[in-house]
Amino acid sequence: MAKELRDQALLEVLYATGIRVGELCGLDVDDVDRERRTIRVLGKGGRERVVPLGMPALDAVDAWCVRGRPSLVGGRSGAALFLGVRGGRIDQTAVRRVVHARLGAAGVPDMGPHGLRHTAATHLLEGGADLRSVQELLGHASLGTTQIYTHVSIERLRAAYQQAHPRA
Repeated sequence: MAKELRDQALLEVLYATGIRVGELCGLDVDDVDRERRTIRVLGKGGRERVVPLGMPALDAVDAWCVRGRPSLVGGRSGAALFLGVRGGRIDQTAVRRVVHARLGAAGVPDMGPHGLRHTAATHLLEGGADLRSVQELLGHASLGTTQIYTHVSIERLRAAYQQAHPRA
């Protein structure tokens, strides 16, 4: 049961926030601010950022922390939010295995953790978030890096054209 709660929580966090696998593995319990519904993430180059966390992800993290994490805590756990089966901080390989297995079991195309990051960014942009906000959430130093995630579907482009162009 502990592994299932952990797996659910890490999947929810990856999709809800778009953080990198390495960032997820580096999270500590105190990085989650339940009142503000945010997590503090240490990104590339040691840059710290605060990322909003939706209620489904927060609920999954709470369930993991209350009902799952205590059964895996050991001498090597420290403050790590996500633990491996031996009680130490979970590593990136284990997270990738979990993501591939859980997506496969759900019948979702196998996209891996970076696919969840890409999907989160795409959903934010399609939902109306501006590119600069998505850049900040993803922890990109350059806006150009974020633009990779802006592949707009032809249907959305056509709808915007029909709505906005006077001669459509």
